Amino acid sequence: MTLSEDERHAIQGLPRTYRRLAAREDITSEGHGSSQCSVILDGWACRFKTLQDGRRQILSLHLPGDIPDLQKLHLPAMEHSLGTLTECTVAFIPHHALRGLTEHFPAIAAALWRDTLLDAAILREWMVNIGRRSSTGRIAHLLCEIYTKLTAIDLAQDGRCRFPLTTGDLADATGLTAGDAGQVLRDLRARGLISLAGDELVIENWRALSELVGFDPTYLYLAPSKAGRTGLPDGAAFTKAPSVEPANRERCLPDAINGINQGQCRL
Repeated sequence: MTLSEDERHAIQGLPRTYRRLAAREDITSEGHGSSQCSVILDGWACRFKTLQDGRRQILSLHLPGDIPDLQKLHLPAMEHSLGTLTECTVAFIPHHALRGLTEHFPAIAAALWRDTLLDAAILREWMVNIGRRSSTGRIAHLLCEIYTKLTAIDLAQDGRCRFPLTTGDLADATGLTAGDAGQVLRDLRARGLISLAGDELVIENWRALSELVGFDPTYLYLAPSKAGRTGLPDGAAFTKAPSVEPANRERCLPDAINGINQGQCRL
């Protein structure tokens, strides 16, 4: 399903403000209400909860094109926090404008509803990852997920992608200690499955890495690949979606929602 020109123009006409946020900066804090939703235009962000003793659990990762706080449209306050992992450009859209948009355009309302369903599907997979996989399985599965999602928005190619996460971030996303997460990365490198240099991840053998953990990207609801259009190394089978262009803010907002509708931009 593709949004009509009227729908796209309505999205382009939404009032919004832009902010450039530093790495490790809160977008919304737990317990706080808000009158606007955010669209990640570039950079990486995450949902997280912080325990009384200061330990953090990352609940989800968010990439360009994601709208990670849609629930604020209908809930009075966040029960978790949303923050940046890297420098991010974020567009903020007032709730009243989004509500008016969905009332007048049912296809957009359906797209946003689908976004929440995809969030739930990913959350279920994360529950399985933390609850039942080994430490190696948890990290390997998360690497497969991240690379697949980046490929779908043209931010990964030929096994290479930006990877700004620290071992602490990986630990907080998988329920491990930073030491255990670091050991898993060393083991995966020693087995020739991945390499890390600076903030770049290279998946040296996609098939072996994905088979190690039984990675099945069905829960991401990506379009099946067409011959010659895969960005995944060693015979992986999922297509790239049209790129979200963070530098072009006028296109990114409608493309983000259109991508939700087609299972492309928002994963």
